[in-house]
Amino acid sequence: MLSYDPKTWFTFIFRVPKSDTARRLAPLMVGLAAYAWLIAFLELEYWKLSEDNRISNLTVIHTLLGFVISLLMVFRTNSAYDRWWEGRRLWGSLVNNSRNLALKLNSMLEPTDEASRVFFKQTIPLFASTLATHLRSEDTRMALDERLPEIGELDPARHVPNQVASLIFGRVHRMYTENRIRDGQLLALNPELQSLADICGACERIKNTPIPYSYSSFLRKFIFFYVMTLPFGYVFALGYWMIPVQVFVFYVLASLELIAEEIEDPFDGDTNDLPTRKIAESIERHVAELL
Repeated sequence: MLSYDPKTWFTFIFRVPKSDTARRLAPLMVGLAAYAWLIAFLELEYWKLSEDNRISNLTVIHTLLGFVISLLMVFRTNSAYDRWWEGRRLWGSLVNNSRNLALKLNSMLEPTDEASRVFFKQTIPLFASTLATHLRSEDTRMALDERLPEIGELDPARHVPNQVASLIFGRVHRMYTENRIRDGQLLALNPELQSLADICGACERIKNTPIPYSYSSFLRKFIFFYVMTLPFGYVFALGYWMIPVQVFVFYVLASLELIAEEIEDPFDGDTNDLPTRKIAESIERHVAELL
């Protein structure tokens, strides 16, 4: 995730990050500029057409369609941002629940039970780090050194966050059967333990359920045909100024679509995605302090 100071307003204008949409759309904008120049040249210089009623009607149609496309873009960006924000809420819950679990275990475990403390000090942040890797669709592997015998090697062919959560559940259950924690303490630990699977499942729902293809495809086609027909409706009113106008309209509409496309999957590791790695490192640091 790109870090910035939201109070330095003017830096946003002149700063061009690697993910800037203008850089990604530059080839298309150059092509559209050439297309708009060709239409303007043919209608104004070669055919020497004059504005008639048909062109006026086309301008009215563009005005109406502009209102429709603005509504569609608002819905598109809002739905994408909702997914991004829900992902951030889930990872915020993971941070809080990891801390609460470490706090409760720290008060329940005996000072002499160093093995259990080291076990939970490794496995609680391990769940966060493996979940971050799992959501990026990479090969999941152990990220911590000095592995305990109970942890061993995790099978990357299986659901790795579930394996880590199962280790934590199994260790707590063994502590209960050995009477190292009581019934009330087990019930106190249950919400944080259950939240591990709940948060993982909710993140997978966001990851594996993109915006419906038919909606996204229709919106992109709508933007394309809207922009491609702009010169026919406004070339007589704007002349060759139609060229920068068309490029700018395309830049605005296509940029909104690209931004929505990027943030609708907040775990993919793009510039504007959630900093899941940093959050996992923060969980590891805080759990180590508490235990």
